[in-house]
Amino acid sequence: MESFGDKIRIAREQSSLLLRQVAAELDIDQAIISKYERGGRKPTREQVLKFAKFYKLNKDELLVAWLSDKVTYELSDENLACEALKVAEAKIKYVQKSKV
Repeated sequence: MESFGDKIRIAREQSSLLLRQVAAELDIDQAIISKYERGGRKPTREQVLKFAKFYKLNKDELLVAWLSDKVTYELSDENLACEALKVAEAKIKYVQKSKV
């Protein structure tokens, strides 16, 4: 499973771009992008969308990778994480259905 960082690193490497080139184009510090690629820091939603546009990646796929990284980071040390995710999924479906 590719993380958000894996996806943007692979896209950068496939585009033969250096971190400094991406940093200049996106107006994000080079060291911060490096941390995103290595999973040491999490970008904002706005930054995720910037990366998707810049690399011409599917924004929904990149957002899913980003969101799943956030959830994994929050729950990875919890013994009941999988059970909590099942309950959360049901709650999300209920909330989204009631908004329609």
